[in-house]
Amino acid sequence: MEFRDLKAQYNKYKKEIDSAIQEVINNTNFIGGKEVNVLEQRLAEYVGVKHCITCANGTEAMTLLMMAWDIKEGDAVFVPDFTFFSTGEIVSLRGATPIFVDVDRDTFNTDTTKLEKAINKVLDEGKLTPKVIIPVDLFGLPADHMEIEKIAKKYNLRVLEDAAQGFGGSINGKKTCSFGDAATTSFFPAKPLGCYGDGGAIFTNDDALAELLNSLKVHGKGDNKYDNVRIGINSRLDSIQAAVLNVKLTAFIEHELEDVNRVYKLYTEKLKGVVETPIIPEGYVSSFAQYTIKLKNKEERDALQAKLKEEGVPSMIYYTKPMHKQSAFAEFDYGDNNFEVTNELCDTVLSLPMHPYLSEEEANKVCRVLCKTLKVIKNE
Repeated sequence: MEFRDLKAQYNKYKKEIDSAIQEVINNTNFIGGKEVNVLEQRLAEYVGVKHCITCANGTEAMTLLMMAWDIKEGDAVFVPDFTFFSTGEIVSLRGATPIFVDVDRDTFNTDTTKLEKAINKVLDEGKLTPKVIIPVDLFGLPADHMEIEKIAKKYNLRVLEDAAQGFGGSINGKKTCSFGDAATTSFFPAKPLGCYGDGGAIFTNDDALAELLNSLKVHGKGDNKYDNVRIGINSRLDSIQAAVLNVKLTAFIEHELEDVNRVYKLYTEKLKGVVETPIIPEGYVSSFAQYTIKLKNKEERDALQAKLKEEGVPSMIYYTKPMHKQSAFAEFDYGDNNFEVTNELCDTVLSLPMHPYLSEEEANKVCRVLCKTLKVIKNE
C-alpha cells in the first residue's frame, strides 16, 4: 500500500503523460514552451483569477511575492505556527520577522482570534511594522479566508494565501488560490496537483503585480531577457513539468477531487467514534493533501504508527515540531505560552494513506487495522 500512490496515477495516464513529454522533447522547447502558456491559462481559468504565473517551486512562488511587495527588515509577517517550514522561511529570507500564530484545533488552520491579538501585540510594542498575513490551507482545507480578509482590511495588511496543499479546495464555491491579494501553490509530486519534480505558481487579479512577477522570475527582465531593469531571480517552470501538469490537471478536474473526497467519507464513516477525524466546516471543500487524525497523546500516536507499520499500513506525522521551536528561528525567542494547540497537535496528529486511487478495499483495510490496533494499545 502506498501513502500517496503516484504509480497508480501514472499507470492510468501513462499514454497521455508519455506522449506529452515526448512532444516537448521532439519540439526541444524545454524552457518557456507552449505547454507553460497553456497550463497558466488553464490554471487561471480553473481558479477563477486573471493571472497565473508559474515558477520553479512553491517556496519561490512565495519568495517572489515577498520581493514584489518589498518585504524587508523591520516588517512583521503573520504565519501559522502549525505548518511546513517554508512559510516562515521566506519571511526570514527577506530579513523580515515571522510572527507565529496558534491554530484552530478543529481545522488545523490559523486561529483568527489569536491572529488579531498577535497583530495588536506587534502594534503595541512598536518595534515592527505589520505588513502581510500568510494563511495556509493546511492538509487541503481552506483557511478562514473571509475572516482573515476582514482583519487584513481593518489593519491595512496584504494577504498571501499559501495554498501549497490546498489546490482544488473551496469555500461556498470560491476556489483556493483566489483569496487574498495573491496566492501561491506547489506542484511538488505529492501535492493534490503535482508534477514529476519541483514546480509552483502564483495567482492574482492584479495586472501590475503580475507584470512585476513575470519580470522578477526571469532575472528582473524588461522588454527581453537581456534587458534587466531590476534585480530578480531565476525561477521558471520547465516545459516538461508543464506538459505533465496539463495531463494531470484534466484528471484532477474530471475525477480526482471527487475521488479523494469519496475516500474521506469512507474513512470518516468507519472511524467515527474511534479517533478524532478531520472536521470540514459547512460550505468548505477540502482537496485532502492529507487525511489527518488526532490521538489522545504522543504515546498512543507513536504506538499506533509503529503497529500500523507492522501491518503494512504507511502513515506520516505532519508536523513533529512547531514553527516557533525550529532552531532556525531560535533568535526570536518566541517562548511556549501562546502555542497551546500547536504543541498538542505535534504530539497527537497522524496522517493516513490518502489519494484518489485508494481503493475501497485498501481504505477498509486501513480502518480495520487501525481499529484493531487501538483496541490492543488501550488494553495493554
